[in-house]
Amino acid sequence: MPRGFPHTAFPKGWFRVADSADLAPGQIKAVHYFGQDLVLFRGEDGRAHLLDAYCAHLGAHLGHGGEVCGNTLRCPFHAWRYDGSGKCVEIPYAKRIPPKAHIRAWTLCEKVGIIFAHYDSEGGAPAYELPDVPEWGSEEWSPPDSITFKVRAHCQEMAENVVDDAHFKYVHGTHSMPESSAEIDGHIFHVVSKSKVGTPRGETEGRIEIHSHGLGFGTTRFTGVVDTLLVISGAPIDEEYSETTIRFMVKKLGNEEATANVGKAFIAEIKRQFSQDIPIWENKIHLTRPVLCDGDGPIALLRRWARQFYPETEADGAPS
Repeated sequence: MPRGFPHTAFPKGWFRVADSADLAPGQIKAVHYFGQDLVLFRGEDGRAHLLDAYCAHLGAHLGHGGEVCGNTLRCPFHAWRYDGSGKCVEIPYAKRIPPKAHIRAWTLCEKVGIIFAHYDSEGGAPAYELPDVPEWGSEEWSPPDSITFKVRAHCQEMAENVVDDAHFKYVHGTHSMPESSAEIDGHIFHVVSKSKVGTPRGETEGRIEIHSHGLGFGTTRFTGVVDTLLVISGAPIDEEYSETTIRFMVKKLGNEEATANVGKAFIAEIKRQFSQDIPIWENKIHLTRPVLCDGDGPIALLRRWARQFYPETEADGAPS
């Protein structure tokens, strides 16, 4: 990992590899995450599958010219067909399928319009399930709007921002520094922040509640002025770059125009803040033992929580 990050493995957990709407039945999508070429396809039964990209026969990329046949994926080179488990189920010109004719299949789940893949460098099964988001699909909330960022930074570096209280004032120019408290609940990192929010009628108290489920999925709920929700998902692309997708939702107000205007202002502010963070993320180094002070927020606690997502042999020396 670049710029001093101590872990050689990507963190384990659930990570976004596509939006559900981008993969219709019969469709194939070549993707690249975790430093690997992968191929997504959705069978006629509606189930999504993620396989390693290269055919076990002679290495053709299944995502470039491949074809979905029923619930299988056909190689563009010699028409070998693989099912969702990665097993070759047909070679049209052979009498016998070689026992080693298979490729790796990834564990997937679909939630809130996202296709998530489970990653574990040691091959372990998922240790937790992703939660439902009650606001998703509710008539009381606006349909989600989204934006995706590709950043030259580790996903944990980006996650630390949620508890870095001081940077909100000194990077983003907020009216005051929030006061954050955090707790670890197994794979969940729970944060509550209180801060002053500027409005045309003066300052009012705002509340932010964050639930991070591993380093690939989280929700952020804002209350105080208008109830808003961020659904944040992402994945490491390779050893250098990460991808983050933020979905924005607003609790509907008295009329559609007011909701739309609030939503636009909210989205613009999140984009502004995220864009201000990018040049810092992309040019900083990771200090395993940073010199922290009493106003920094629970950064050390987040690092202790994050340790569980790496192999036990990799200690990061985070402050205790």
